[in-house]
Amino acid sequence: MEDDIVVDISDPDDIVAARKAGHQLALELGFSLTDVTMIATAISEIARNITSYAGRGEVRVLVADREGRRALVVRAEDDGPGIADIERAMEDGYSTGRGLGMGLPGARRLMDRVMVESALGRGTVVEMWKWVPTGAG
Repeated sequence: MEDDIVVDISDPDDIVAARKAGHQLALELGFSLTDVTMIATAISEIARNITSYAGRGEVRVLVADREGRRALVVRAEDDGPGIADIERAMEDGYSTGRGLGMGLPGARRLMDRVMVESALGRGTVVEMWKWVPTGAG
């Protein structure tokens, strides 16, 4: 179960595949149904950002050690235009595209940690974690 699950993202069907991968891993790890839904929703938001802004990228779902604890880690990467102002992009309702501005701020509310690295013209990496429940798989 420690293997990474990688989903290439280039169209809306891939968003569903990435969401399912995160959903399944979260269930296997013993997350509550509420947490499973939050994880899947956060993956959808981040994967949708890839299709909306970058066109293509990948979402990787794995279990890893973060800050001395086990976490379900979702890492989304793309080679898109990048984010000019990450702090602003994390604000509710801010969108440079046609979206509702829910993607990054929504993911931040749903997950325990969200980190964004981006360089204009060089793409974006979003890594988000949800702590694995104590005593779970």
